[in-house]
Amino acid sequence: MNPNTGQKIAKIFIWAAALSVIAVLLFVIAYILIQGLPVINWGFIADAPKNMGRDGGISSTIIGTLIVTAVAVIIALPFGIGTAFYLAEYTKENAVTKIIRFSAESLAGIPSIVYGLFGFIFFVMYLKLGWSVLSGGLTLAVMILPTLIRTAEEAIRAVPQSYREVSFSLGATKWQTISRAVFPSALRGISNGIILSVGRCVAETAAVILTAGSALRMPSSLFSPTRTMAVHFYTLAREGISMENAYGTAALLIIIIFFINVVANAFVNKFTAKER
Repeated sequence: MNPNTGQKIAKIFIWAAALSVIAVLLFVIAYILIQGLPVINWGFIADAPKNMGRDGGISSTIIGTLIVTAVAVIIALPFGIGTAFYLAEYTKENAVTKIIRFSAESLAGIPSIVYGLFGFIFFVMYLKLGWSVLSGGLTLAVMILPTLIRTAEEAIRAVPQSYREVSFSLGATKWQTISRAVFPSALRGISNGIILSVGRCVAETAAVILTAGSALRMPSSLFSPTRTMAVHFYTLAREGISMENAYGTAALLIIIIFFINVVANAFVNKFTAKER
């Protein structure tokens, strides 16, 4: 076969694979939005669920989603970013780093239902936190740690070594080099890991049901049970309570995730622009 012909065939195959993935994604999003957007209005967003979710809105599930996600990210972020900087900047390849990486990779491969069982046994039962926002947030924090560690470490290692050398040549300390030269350059990659982690928290169901519960009332504290939007959508659809509200919840969930992505990217762009 002519090498040029083989190259063209390979290029066509690659483009077809990429376009098919994009097409499937757009189809799923478009289908959910078409079904769910007519349901979304101010009452649907601001009102509390009524009659097990058949009537009313989803205000308590929106607040529950945001609080549980915020707790998970706030708890996991310092551990994930700190571990990444330790692996990339403060140690050489040895038995300890291999154990840390192996542990992170093992955590990444554990099914979410297992995280849910762990959270239920340890946080809900053993620590007596009960079905609560805190139990759900702690469980999700453990879930997203591998994503934060791996993405942050890769972003840090992608920073050119010359940045560090120039900083050290100017008399900067190790910490000054990391905080003023390495971190701003790696921020975009780190933020991508944070966005992926937020998306996983927002979309999680199994682990949240077993730890945060499925209460429809508005959470009043970190120790209150709550229901997230993903759990609400799953419950409405699985039990056939209201497919209309289920699609509305799913559509609003997509809009919230898109909004989080836009805000996060705008923040990173503004921060990196100041550093230049």
